[in-house]
Amino acid sequence: MVFTHGSTRKIDEYVLEDTDENDVLDMMQEANADLLFVGHSHKPYHRILKTTDGRFKHIINLGSVGKPKDKDQRACYVLLTIHANSSVWEKDSIHVEFRRIEYDVETAAKAIESSPLPNEFAKALRLAK
Repeated sequence: MVFTHGSTRKIDEYVLEDTDENDVLDMMQEANADLLFVGHSHKPYHRILKTTDGRFKHIINLGSVGKPKDKDQRACYVLLTIHANSSVWEKDSIHVEFRRIEYDVETAAKAIESSPLPNEFAKALRLAK
């Protein structure tokens, strides 16, 4: 398992749901990752890729808390289930569940406005619906 904000190469490199499969597999091989957890795009997804030797690799974007880009203000996180018999040889041997939690968006927006962060972040949070 490898966790990164952007990619395994750069903190601000996007690994999107449609990023070239070979590029993602190269990244995962370099990082020795069967499960790659990314962020940066703030758009949750679970993508499964098959390697040339038949293994399955999983890329999971965890979503966002406080800067949604998928039009859902709720915080998003992932519940990952790995069983004792989970295997890279079985496509569906792990389970990824995206969970959403309501929180007080207005309080969060006001906290942003009271901080050194740009006020546009507060505006974006209020408009995400």
